[in-house]
Parts: sequence; structure tokens; C-alpha cells
Amino acid sequence: MKLGEWLGLICLAAALYILWQIRPLLLLLFAAVVIAIALNSLALQVQRLGLSRRAALPIVIIGSMLVGALFGLGIVPPFIEQFSLLIDLVLNGIDTLPSRLEMLAESLPEPLQLPEQLRFPDLSDFFAWLTAPDSAALDVFSNFFSFFNSSLQVLLQLLLVSVLALMLLFNPEAYRSAILRMFPAFYRHRADVIFGQCEVALGNWLGGILISSLFVFALSFLGLSLLGINLVLAHALLAGILNFIPNIGPTLSVAFPMMVALLSPEPWKAIAVFILYLIIQQIEAYLLTPTVMARQVNLLPAFTLAAQIFFASIFGFLGLLLALPLTVVAKIWIQELVIQDILDGWKMSSRRRLLTAPRLPAALPKPDADAKNGPEGNGPEGTSEEI
Repeated sequence: MKLGEWLGLICLAAALYILWQIRPLLLLLFAAVVIAIALNSLALQVQRLGLSRRAALPIVIIGSMLVGALFGLGIVPPFIEQFSLLIDLVLNGIDTLPSRLEMLAESLPEPLQLPEQLRFPDLSDFFAWLTAPDSAALDVFSNFFSFFNSSLQVLLQLLLVSVLALMLLFNPEAYRSAILRMFPAFYRHRADVIFGQCEVALGNWLGGILISSLFVFALSFLGLSLLGINLVLAHALLAGILNFIPNIGPTLSVAFPMMVALLSPEPWKAIAVFILYLIIQQIEAYLLTPTVMARQVNLLPAFTLAAQIFFASIFGFLGLLLALPLTVVAKIWIQELVIQDILDGWKMSSRRRLLTAPRLPAALPKPDADAKNGPEGNGPEGTSEEI
């Protein structure tokens, strides 16, 4: 390799290292882009009423701030209070959980009762280890909820994301053209088209997931209220928030209300809670999702789960929360850039070369019998008169 190639390789390695070190900042920038796309979609809807963009943007921003203030003042304080009570209730009631499971099994009808050899084992040692002061499990719980405990860091990140989103919202074309200049000149128009597809896909996903989460929150709140489960607001809000995380979120959301139901005087309600959440998820998956997300990019479930694990391992909890929009953007770029522009073009050019290549004859022509016998058919020596 030449010196210039070595320098280019070193610069590429240094750039990849810098990107790896600032990956949390890149994720916050992506979150700001998602918020800016959502606000821009609302501004476009307001512009359809006949207002200019300068008039539509303040209306959208002020309206969003009012909704956020109402949410923060009216829902967040009781949610935090109920969530702390929920954690205390779960931790204090863990030691009585095995006996309550036994009571639940004995209260089942005779055909549904488990055989003696399949009864619940004695879990006292396990729960003693789980609740020990030096238990590693408590470290896991503390690490899991560290995102909620670092309030100052979360507020600073929210402030940074909000400021970036507003900057992108007020002058999107300037930032878009600056990014397009990083592409080769012959590919800038194509990259602009792909960016437009990503914007449409993210807008469709965000609108659909908001409607779906509100639906899950409303049905969870109504169903848990009818069942008489404690801390209804905390459970319903958790179900709505965790609905942003496909596959994993619905499973996590059902754990807390089932635990509270098991610790209540009527532990049979845990089964009712499980059935309620199962019905809600079936309605959301088979009725609501095909309607509100008809234009969303289709993702295979296995790819979605693999993407969640991948982004969560790299970016943490925020990566898990934004795994689906990241996967949507990655899918569009892979489909348009790698498959359509590179692989499909490579296939067509190779086929074109094969079709235009000169063809060799299948076999050499056989010599005529007359040519073997000479011009007169009497052999290579000619006729007897010529001799």
C-alpha cells in the first residue's frame, strides 16, 4: 500500500473510534431528529389550514409545551408516588409470594389443580438470597432503575434534545443540505430521496405508536379499575410507555400488576390481570396496528428482536427505547443503498455484459466431402488427364 492509502486507513480508523466514543451523543441527536420530524408533521398539518410556516411553528411549539406541562404537572407526580409505592410493595411482599402462589393453586377448581409432583417448590431460600443486603440481584435492580434515579442527567439530556429538535425544526433545509454535501456529487440527489423516505417512515411510525400507546393506556386503566387493582395509574402509564418497546415492553408491563394482584387479599386477580393484558395486546396487534400503521415499514419479528438486543447492548436503555426507529432507518438505507443501488445494479450490469459478449461457435464446421476429393471429386491429385 502507498503512503496515501495508509493515511486514509488511519484516518478511517480514527473516525470510527471517535464515533464509538460519542455514540451517546449521536443517539441523543437521533432522538432530536425524531422529535423534529414529529413537530414538523404537526406544522404541516397546521399549514393546510392556510397558515404560513412562520405562524404554524409557534402554534405547534406552544401547543406541545402546554401538553407537556399538563402531563408533567397532572400525571407525573402521582405516577412517581404510585411507582415508589409499587416498588416498596413488591420488595416487602416478596417473602409472602410462595405461600400466596400455593393458596392460588389450591383455590383453583379440581380439574385445574396441579398434581402433587408439579406443585410449587419451596422458594424461601431463593427469596432469602434475593432480598439479602449484599445480593447481586439487588445490584441488578439498582442498575436497572439507575436511569430513573439520575434525575439531573435525564433533565440535562431532555434539555439538550429539545434545543437540538427546535434548531432542526426552524431551519431543516440548511442542516439537510449540509449533510448531503458529505455524499459524492453524483449521489446527492439519490441520498436526498432516501432521506425523504426515512422522514416519511419515521413520521408514520411515531404517529402510529402514539395512537397505539394511548389505546393501551386507556384500556389498561379501565380494565384494572374494574378489577380493583391498586396503583392503577402507575400500571396503565407503564403499559403505555413500554408499548414503545415491541416484544419486550408488553411482557414487562404485565409483571407489575400481576405482582400487586398476587400480594392482594384476592390473589386470583393475577390470572384476570394476565387475561386482560393478553386481550389488550391481541386487540392492539390484530385490530389497531394494521389500521394505524398500514404505511409503516414492515419489519420481521426476529429482525426486530435482534435489533433491540443490538441497540440495547450498545446504547443502553435509550437504545432499547429507540431501537425500532433506528431499525426503520437502517432498513431503508440497506434496502435503497446496498440492495437497490449496489447489488441490483451489479446484477444488471453483469447480465448486460453476458448478453453483449461475443459468442463462440458451438463446433468447427466439418469439411465437405467434395473438398477432400479435389475440385473435381477425383481426389487431391486432380484428374488423370491433368497428370
